[in-house]
Amino acid sequence: MQLKPIHQQVVAVVGASSGIGRETALRFAQRGAKVTVAARSEVGLQTLVDQIKSAGGDALAIVADVAEFEQVKAIADKTVETYGRLDTWVHAAATGVLAPFEKITPEEFQRVVDVTLMGQVHGAMAALPHLKREGRGALIHISSVEARRGIPLQSPYSASKHGVEGFLEALRVELQHDNIPISVTNILPAVINTPYYNKAMTKLGVKPTGIPPYYEPSLVADAILHTAEHPTRDFIVGDVGKIVDVLQRLSPQLVDVLLSAIAFPLQRTDELKSEDAPNNLFAPADPAAGYDRVEGDFGNLTIPSVSDWFDRNPTVKWGAIASAAALALLATQAFTGSSSAGEL
Repeated sequence: MQLKPIHQQVVAVVGASSGIGRETALRFAQRGAKVTVAARSEVGLQTLVDQIKSAGGDALAIVADVAEFEQVKAIADKTVETYGRLDTWVHAAATGVLAPFEKITPEEFQRVVDVTLMGQVHGAMAALPHLKREGRGALIHISSVEARRGIPLQSPYSASKHGVEGFLEALRVELQHDNIPISVTNILPAVINTPYYNKAMTKLGVKPTGIPPYYEPSLVADAILHTAEHPTRDFIVGDVGKIVDVLQRLSPQLVDVLLSAIAFPLQRTDELKSEDAPNNLFAPADPAAGYDRVEGDFGNLTIPSVSDWFDRNPTVKWGAIASAAALALLATQAFTGSSSAGEL
């Protein structure tokens, strides 16, 4: 399966007004792609388009709520109407409630699922007909490490991300069975420094935070742009995310114990915040709050990730693994040989 170079692509980025989506749209435009940006925040989209166009890029803004299929379909249709085709669909829109499960109402839980899971389903449904007509393309869905391991105090978000992974696995095999050359990628970020924790509903009594350490949104954008040119099944962003994935496979019970000890205190800051504080669960966040930006408030807790560079450079990665294996084999042979000589 071969994908177009980014500078030849028409890309739709859904959930683009802030965070990962905003950084990704900027990066695609910088690389020469024509970009459609969509979100609920009209103000956030307008500042993004202004930023792209001031740098010489080409962008179209569409206000849409991903919980409504017809609004998502309009993103794909208007992209094709404006630019003539669609090559890559990036779906990053999400919302959440940070609270103990027993404090979350059915309506709140349902809304998170409608945006964070069904929004992704709507995106694929809207984009697929256009990608099929082109004969190739990429569906890139931003999931989370929470697709592999649920986190306490985030049950609706964890449930939605688990659903995204199951949905993409089924869709990917259906496309393969029908020999349709469309790449389906699940991007699974660890904790990322975006305004998500400013905008999510909280019933913790304080401003919420992710479990440190954090990674910068640019690291996720790197993974998205890579998979837009190189078909990739899954891409876990952040060394810690890969560690959590391995631990969950080896011993879910151990992860239960670890999360029981750290997840409850580490998801709370010292900043008081009422559950009645403005949030983006049912409506866009207040534009005056200034949350339509790439980075969140936890830049001091961010760290680099080594494994992501190797995942974006697989030839070097496997070369390094082969070299390490060869050195280990030589060391073992040398040690064995010296031991045998000593016995003589």
